[in-house]
Amino acid sequence: MPPTHPRYHLRKVPPTLELRSVVKSFASHTAVNGVSWALEKGRFYSLLGPSGCGKTTTLRLVAGFEKPTSGQVLLDGEVIDHKPPFQRNVSTVFQSYALFPHLTVAQNVEFGLRERRVPDRSGRAKEALRLVQLEDKGSRLPSELSGGERQRVALARSLVLEPAVLLLDEPLAALDLKLRQQMRAELKQMQQRTGVTFLFVTHDQEEALSMSDEMAVMNAGRIEQAGAPRDLYLHPKTRFVANFLGAVNWIDGVGVRPEALRLVRGQSEPAATVERSVFLGPCVHVVARTHAGAEVTAEVTPHDAAFQPGERVGLQWSPSDEIRPES
Repeated sequence: MPPTHPRYHLRKVPPTLELRSVVKSFASHTAVNGVSWALEKGRFYSLLGPSGCGKTTTLRLVAGFEKPTSGQVLLDGEVIDHKPPFQRNVSTVFQSYALFPHLTVAQNVEFGLRERRVPDRSGRAKEALRLVQLEDKGSRLPSELSGGERQRVALARSLVLEPAVLLLDEPLAALDLKLRQQMRAELKQMQQRTGVTFLFVTHDQEEALSMSDEMAVMNAGRIEQAGAPRDLYLHPKTRFVANFLGAVNWIDGVGVRPEALRLVRGQSEPAATVERSVFLGPCVHVVARTHAGAEVTAEVTPHDAAFQPGERVGLQWSPSDEIRPES
């Protein structure tokens, strides 16, 4: 049993990163409006939302490129609002990667270490390149690398600094679809190997859902909902969150995702008429219109019997699949 003597106290470890009622206002608008969020050590977080919702401004507030109008940003329990970027134990990977074209891969990775006058820069850079599987390309220039390799160099340059939090500002946006999917898995593995807290900013819901331990959805400068990806997808608290995380059919005020909606043939009182089918490879989206005039989409397998335009069908779903947002 743990000691019960008064002098023994279980000390609560503060979050690695915490935002407390953070507001950032510009002359024309308020970009971040009362954001509070706590990020624990060693987890993968995503901040998700449409363009202009305030997610990149939130990242810049953490990095120190912007100062909050009000509220506080804390790192390991310490308020860091007054500290410039180079005095914060965070590192940022930008969408453009921002590599120095005239420096080799190894020199790019060592750059931040030189600025901080860290000993054994070469050894640490080699270890960082090994982590991102580029240990044999240290002598190359960035122009001699592929897009995915340049992104790995940017990651190595940030990770070599051993930050408390690694900030990633839509780093996969410039990659093609296949490489983007590959890099998702590699980023997640990297985070797990290093134990560094990752904060990944994206507008791509599939990226956030597939990589995150926890995520937050922003809208108009506010966090609408934060939590585990599965909870946000299956139990969104608002219509905005439900719609942003994937397609939803709204039928008489209840939300049903396409994969949960079943089309039934042979009902005496059909509820909808098939308009078209869209073949997507692993699945087929069957679009129908209800008698009330609403368009709905059901996801079926390519092996299901084809639904034809004009065919009348019934709509069924399980009550457990219903989405009933609070607002």
